[in-house]
Amino acid sequence: MSVINFIIENILTQASVTIALIAMLGLILQKKSAGQVISGSLKTMLGFMVLVAGSSIIVGSLTYFGKIFAEGFHMQGIVPSIEAINGQAMNELGLGRDIALTFLAIFVFNIIIARFTKWKYIFLTGQAILWMATMTTVFGYFAGLRGITLILVGGFIGAVFAVAMPAIAQPFVRKITGSDDIALGHFCTVGYVFEAGVAKVFGEKGDKKKSVEDLKLPAQLEFLQDTYLSVMVIMVPLYIITAAFAGAEFASTLSGDTHYLMFAFLQAIQFVVGVYVLLSGVRLLLGEIVPAFRGIAMRLVPNAKPALDCPVLFPFSPNAVIVGFITTTIGCVIAMFVLPVFGLAMILPGMLTAFFAGGTAGIFGNLVGGRRGAVIGGIAHGFFITLLPALLVTTFNSMGFVNTTATDVDTVTAALLYAWLIGPLLKAF
Repeated sequence: MSVINFIIENILTQASVTIALIAMLGLILQKKSAGQVISGSLKTMLGFMVLVAGSSIIVGSLTYFGKIFAEGFHMQGIVPSIEAINGQAMNELGLGRDIALTFLAIFVFNIIIARFTKWKYIFLTGQAILWMATMTTVFGYFAGLRGITLILVGGFIGAVFAVAMPAIAQPFVRKITGSDDIALGHFCTVGYVFEAGVAKVFGEKGDKKKSVEDLKLPAQLEFLQDTYLSVMVIMVPLYIITAAFAGAEFASTLSGDTHYLMFAFLQAIQFVVGVYVLLSGVRLLLGEIVPAFRGIAMRLVPNAKPALDCPVLFPFSPNAVIVGFITTTIGCVIAMFVLPVFGLAMILPGMLTAFFAGGTAGIFGNLVGGRRGAVIGGIAHGFFITLLPALLVTTFNSMGFVNTTATDVDTVTAALLYAWLIGPLLKAF
C-alpha cells in the first residue's frame, strides 16, 4: 500500500512526470535510440513545466484580481473550490486512501475502455482526474458505498467521463486544430458543448460567419493584431478600473510599497506574461508529445489520442480566448445576481475558471457561430457554469460541506449524477 501511495502521490499526481513517462514509453515502443528517448522525454517534461509556469503566473495575477473584484463590487457569496472539498474529505472523513485508489482506478479503467471500445482517448490531465476521483469518492461514500466497491464504482464512472468528454469534444477539436492528433482532456467539456449549442442557435451562419481571429482593424490600430498587445489593451484598463473601485485603502494592502494603481497595472502586464509563457510551453509540448504518443497508439491502445489540458487549444484561436474570458465573466456576474432570486446560492465568479474554461469555450463558440456566437455563447456559458455549482450547494450542505461547491462542470455533473440517480438507486436496492 505504501508503494502505491508513493506512486500516486509523487508520480501520477505530478502531471509533468506522468506525461514525460508516457512520452518515454511511446518512444521506447517505437524502438527509438536511447538518446532520442531521453531527449523526447525531457523536452516533453520541459514543455509541460513551461506551460505550468505560465499557468502559475496567470493564477497569481487572477488571484489578485479576484480579491479586488470582490472588494470593489462588495460581493459576498460562495466561491467554488474543489480543493476545499478534497481537503475536508481527506481530513474529516478519512477518505484520503480511497481518493488515491480511485484516482488510480480511473487511470486503469481509462486505458481498458480505450483499448476495447471505439473511444480511443487517454486522459492525461492528472489534476483533473484527481478532482473527479474526489467527487466520485465523496458522493459514493454518502450513497453508502465502502471499500473496494466505492473505489471500483468511482473509478469506472470517472473513467467513463475521461473517455466520453474527449470523444464529445473531438469533432470541434478536429476543426480547431486542423488535425486529429490530440484531444481535449479538461473536465469542463459539458460547458464547452453548451456554448457551442448556444452559438449554433444564436450565432452567425454560413457565409455570414466571421471569426474573431479575422477582425480587421484601422491602420493606426494594426498593432492590436499582435495577440499579446491586444490582451494587454484589454487587461490593463480592466485591472486599473477594478482596483480603483476597490479603493486605495484595501488595494494598498495587496500592493505593499507600490502605489495600488501602478501595482494593478503591473499585475495586468504579469497576466500577459503568463499567457506568453503558457503558449510557449504548449508549442514545445505538442512538438514532442504527439510524435511520442504514436508508440502507445500503435502498440498498447491502437489509434489512441492523448487528451491534454485546455491551454493546448489557445494558440489556435487566441482572440477567441480573450473574448471567451470576458463574456464568461459577464455571464457569471449576471448569474450571481439572478440565481438568488430563485432561492439558489450566490456563487461568486471564479476568475481562474472564467479564464481557462471561459477562454476554451470562447474558441468553441467562435468556431460554431463566429463573433456573435462567441459573445452570446460566452455569456450563456458563464450563466451555465454558475448554475450547476449553485444546484450542488444544497446537496453539499446536507452532506456537511457547508457553503462550498465545486467548479469544473463535468465533475459537478458527475456529482449530480450520483446525488440524483446513482445514490437513490443504490439506497433503493
